Amino acid sequence: MTTGTKSSLFYLGGGHKPVLDQARGIYMWDQDGRRYLDGSSGAMVCNIGHGNENVLAAMQRQMKRFTFGYRTQFETEASEALATRLAGLCPDGHEKVFFVSGGSEAVESAMKLARQYAVTIGESNRWKVISRAPSYHGCTLGALAVTSYDPLTAPFVPMMQAMPKVPAPRAYLDGLDPNDPATGQFYADQLDAVIRSEGPGTVLAFLLEPIGGASTGALVPPQGYMQAVQDICQAHGVLLIMDEVMTGAARTGRFLGGDHWNMKPDIIAMSKGLGAGYVPLGAVIAHERVVEPVIKSGGFNHGFTYAGNPLASAAGLAVLDEIERLDLAGNAARMGLHLTNILTGLMDRHQIIGDVRGLGLLQAFEFMSDRQTKAPLPARMRAFDRFLQIAYGLGLIVYSRRTRQGLEGDHIIIAPPLIITKPQLDEIEVMLDEALCIFSKEIGA
Repeated sequence: MTTGTKSSLFYLGGGHKPVLDQARGIYMWDQDGRRYLDGSSGAMVCNIGHGNENVLAAMQRQMKRFTFGYRTQFETEASEALATRLAGLCPDGHEKVFFVSGGSEAVESAMKLARQYAVTIGESNRWKVISRAPSYHGCTLGALAVTSYDPLTAPFVPMMQAMPKVPAPRAYLDGLDPNDPATGQFYADQLDAVIRSEGPGTVLAFLLEPIGGASTGALVPPQGYMQAVQDICQAHGVLLIMDEVMTGAARTGRFLGGDHWNMKPDIIAMSKGLGAGYVPLGAVIAHERVVEPVIKSGGFNHGFTYAGNPLASAAGLAVLDEIERLDLAGNAARMGLHLTNILTGLMDRHQIIGDVRGLGLLQAFEFMSDRQTKAPLPARMRAFDRFLQIAYGLGLIVYSRRTRQGLEGDHIIIAPPLIITKPQLDEIEVMLDEALCIFSKEIGA
């Protein structure tokens, strides 16, 4: 296939992109030989970089034996080994793993597990899953019901069961000090108020990303928030579900994003970096106290054809091997400090950057027309899309969305593969600087 050839595929838009030819490490090349630096790990997926020979070798070994064994007919060494390994990397008690093929499936499976647990223990009145606004948890109807991002959810509202929402802890927009524990308590109290207003006996779970993803642009919660929401959930008998789809697999400098606060959720949803772009793979990791009653009642009434696929499991196990062998959590933490310095330096030089935030190698900057008032750039500019195009034209791939309910507040996520080095981050800085100069000139900033 060549660029411009008519395609039978349809996705978000109708425009053509260059045809990918090969990828190695943090770089990708199109069929014309042009190189791109993958500054977003695709969609925050390719955590260990492209073309890792150890992962490819593990996949080849598994392929030579068998590529499919249906979970109701066989156990497989690969899926058992991956489940054991994952359980060992999660908080104590999280000994049960259910495999899926992606993040939306993981979130939906986590919610269904929570619901079946409640029914099994005689609390069938609990069905409401509280999440935050804005938020993004997936594109299936169940996951969209707990998502709050208007462009993605609005067309499908009549088809969904609406779920309660609480404000995301965007202290920087609300003029609050994120380093003050009172700020964290302020946002946590809003969760407590919603649980009480909905009726504690009807609330099943609270679902949150430890560090924000596409909908809030690498939002780090204010001091005290995470522990406070965990305490509130426990006080009301509400399950805590941690969406680690983007933050898991060492992306933020710890294996799980929640590890920064020593969180002990009831259920964890993972994907993206777990398969690292080599295979579609996700997982639900749950505490034994949640799973055991469900198993004793006859089993989890849920499943997917490719759950626990041996080829995907072999790849996932090899990915975890590489994360450990290369100390990618440590590298994400170290390189994250350098990336923060780069982005804050760019903010000093470019007035249209109003905020820089994130942890490890999940960071973002948000465009604003006025730093003091936090006023966003006019939505009609579509800055999130235009800046993406400019950077892409310079050979840098970044990820963009809108922070304020998906309608305005353009942000750019920088999340390169965790194998990145300082000189390679410096390459990103040069290209971001040039892209910002071009964009600022275009809009007259």
